[in-house]
Amino acid sequence: MAMKIRKGDKVVVLAGKDKGKSGEVTKVIPKDDRVMVSGVNVQVRHRKPTQENPQGGLERREAPLHISNVALADPKDGSATRVRFETRDGKKVRIAAKSGELING
Repeated sequence: MAMKIRKGDKVVVLAGKDKGKSGEVTKVIPKDDRVMVSGVNVQVRHRKPTQENPQGGLERREAPLHISNVALADPKDGSATRVRFETRDGKKVRIAAKSGELING
């Protein structure tokens, strides 16, 4: 089955602590059905000082979200939408189900 969400897409988070937030997909992990979204699901780790990082402190990094917890943002109004596939001019393209707009990418 084709992945409906790709790198570079604008998505909206549907569930979890960051519900309602939106961001751009930076990485897709199809093997685990997960995506990395910029600025969303940020994990904080307390790091002790080491030779590489003598200061120590807090390390913030993004963690992957399950693909079922994100939805593509509609190109028209930015709300969550489903994706459908159509063939136009002999090419398979992604269409936003809510507005019928063509999804770039």
